[in-house]
Amino acid sequence: MDDYRFTRRSLLKGAGTLAALAAMGGIPEDLFASERMVRFPEKTDLQLLTARPPQLETPLHYFKEMITPNEAVFVRWHISQIPTSVDMVSWRLKVGGNTDKELSLSMDDLKRYEKVGYTAVIQCSGNGRSFFEPRVFGGQWKNGSMANVTWAGARLKDILNNAGMKAGSVDISFDGLDLPPLSSVPDLIKSLPVDKALDDDIIVAYEMNGRPLPMLNGFPARLIVPGWYATYWVKSLSEITVLAKPFEGFWVKTAYRIPDTPCGCVEPGAVPKKTIPINRMTTRSLIIEPPSGSALQSDMPVNIMGLAFSGGYSIKDVIVSVDGGKNWGEACLGKDMGRYSWIQWSYPWKPERPGKYILMAKATNSIGESQPFEGLWNPAGYLWNKVEKTEVTVR
Repeated sequence: MDDYRFTRRSLLKGAGTLAALAAMGGIPEDLFASERMVRFPEKTDLQLLTARPPQLETPLHYFKEMITPNEAVFVRWHISQIPTSVDMVSWRLKVGGNTDKELSLSMDDLKRYEKVGYTAVIQCSGNGRSFFEPRVFGGQWKNGSMANVTWAGARLKDILNNAGMKAGSVDISFDGLDLPPLSSVPDLIKSLPVDKALDDDIIVAYEMNGRPLPMLNGFPARLIVPGWYATYWVKSLSEITVLAKPFEGFWVKTAYRIPDTPCGCVEPGAVPKKTIPINRMTTRSLIIEPPSGSALQSDMPVNIMGLAFSGGYSIKDVIVSVDGGKNWGEACLGKDMGRYSWIQWSYPWKPERPGKYILMAKATNSIGESQPFEGLWNPAGYLWNKVEKTEVTVR
């Protein structure tokens, strides 16, 4: 593949006239809290939050599938100057800094490293932010800024070993092809401590579900940090820099931070006394079927199904309630695709009488981490994993 492109014009055409107006500042972002469906290049119909930068949410019905199709994976960019074409003849992944030598890797070079792969949940740090009370600033995601994807690529560890990290290295920074629109806007550069960066499971991926990454999901290569929130999964990767001193960039030092408390939370409306960079994902579960608001028939069997995952730990069990949490039963877990993947679960139910029912699901991982019944609050709207309620009517 020598060239891979779509145009900024096609981006706006895909989003429609309303999105184009928003990109020029003519419409408040909050207007997109409604479920306006748009189709961007290489994508199916997704829910639009903003057009520039693109923020597109996956409809929940796609989560009936164990693996989320590439065209349905959510889109989240932070700054507006995103890459819309990449010339693969000239593209290089540069690796340097506190190293014995500098690397300039073409895609062919990247593919010469041992290819490794696994299935892992990718989840935006702000997934579920729209449910926070009191409300917090930022993209008002519901539950669709996540996906379960099979990734493949080269180990970051192998690339760094090839470059030869020098003694005294402390952080690794990662930069992509996206650019800030103004010099006053900080470039999106993330970092990982050296000991984390050397984990065997961190890869530079060039495949999603056996195909090249879609442009909007980080073509031609992106960092994958399984078990951690996607803020670290730098898209359209272009530079990896080994640092001999701690990274001080905005997107780690100032943004994407959580309260330094055991729950990553504070009292609603409070300001944290101390913060740390966000890192591992919390344990979550979600009911997919039946959807909230469904009308069911009494004495007819219903298969309640959903998904559950945690930050790099397997799911031990999922319990389900059909009466608002008064009584609970254990769900049947589906195929296990590894500790980074979500797992599907099912729970048979036969409602005996008409009325309104509140369905709930609660997951626990292998080290005992579970979910709160009340939303845990922080000012950035991160770590959402409350036990959610699905209301259905039986006739």
